[in-house]
Amino acid sequence: MAITKARANEARNAITAIFFIQGIVGVTQIPRIPELIEQVGANFGVWGLITGLSGLGGMLGLLFTTPLIARFGTRNVTIVGGVGQALMVAALIFAHDPIAFLIFSAVGALSGSTLNIGINSQSVALQKAMNRVIIGRFHAAWSIGATISAVLSGILATFMPLWIHLLLVPGLGAISLIIFGRGLLVAKEDGHGTGQVVAKKSSFLKMPGQVWLLSAGLFAGVFGELAMMDWSAVYSKDVLLLDAGRGAIPYAAFSAAMIIGRLSINKLGNKWHISSVARVGALMAGSSFAVGIFLSSTLVNTNQDLALVLVTIFFFIAGLGSAPMVPSFFSAAGYVKGLNTAQVLARMSFMNSIAVMGAKYLMGALALNVGLALAFVFPIVTSLLAGIIAGVVAKRAKVGDELASAYPATGAMAIAED
Repeated sequence: MAITKARANEARNAITAIFFIQGIVGVTQIPRIPELIEQVGANFGVWGLITGLSGLGGMLGLLFTTPLIARFGTRNVTIVGGVGQALMVAALIFAHDPIAFLIFSAVGALSGSTLNIGINSQSVALQKAMNRVIIGRFHAAWSIGATISAVLSGILATFMPLWIHLLLVPGLGAISLIIFGRGLLVAKEDGHGTGQVVAKKSSFLKMPGQVWLLSAGLFAGVFGELAMMDWSAVYSKDVLLLDAGRGAIPYAAFSAAMIIGRLSINKLGNKWHISSVARVGALMAGSSFAVGIFLSSTLVNTNQDLALVLVTIFFFIAGLGSAPMVPSFFSAAGYVKGLNTAQVLARMSFMNSIAVMGAKYLMGALALNVGLALAFVFPIVTSLLAGIIAGVVAKRAKVGDELASAYPATGAMAIAED
């Protein structure tokens, strides 16, 4: 069906708000991860295992998210998933052993996976209807929320008890998500749920090779971000010997750069294919991670302030490079023949979850056995790999194709004049 420009703008604002709220809620605990590690009594190896196994919840959500979307639509799935994720962040205050923390994290990952598929399906559907690249703006909104949350949480960590912090921010986030969620596309508008364009059923093992390629690229592109979320505060505390307030600065710089990078995707996408942009960005991210970690860990014993400045600068550059990677692979999910966007995203996210589970455990094992600075070689390598895969995607893409020409369409939506 056709929707008006006014309705398209309303949906765009709602999607942007949801990404922003998700960034606020999902990052609020990062500066306090060292406190949470102490609260549950875990070493680096156990912490890596917890963060990895929590992905089982995300995988479980991926198994039934597509049927839920087909029945209830992306809007309802997005709202319920977002509220559930916020509640599980708040529940971390009740985790005083690794098992309890794992359970709350797994349920939060389950909720988050449904939220991610729902909101990204909405964003790709609207992008195809508007026939221009707008997904970078949505992911930039997440980065804006994450940056604000990282800075605010770093400040709150200096005086606010953990339990108040993790009740206040997720609680406000859940309320805001319900309010803004009312403006999202409904089922008949985005083609998921009622009136959905039915795609041919495809066996998981027999799905197009392009999906396997995109899944590998998604993992390689996202792991650097995940490593920053899980380990940047720990790196600041244990390697750079910083307090919680200053320890939040490197991640805040990384996240701020993601904002700038993702806001620039639209303009860059007008000149180069988004996968080509991602290829260059990934190489820049990997090299900047490497230089920042090497210089800061080397100089910390002689000049802690200089080490902080350098790691902040190079993490900022890495953030710029990381910005286009996930949006580029998500955008390509709308152009797989034989599957609709939600189906492709679900398969990509499922395989990504499997890879991330093992990768997070490996990251923790490396941090425990060879030290956290050397463990960062892992996300450095995955960032460089993402650049190689993005280059392959760029070569396969037909630059002349318009965004709305992909088959099968996510839905029958188009923009109509007011």
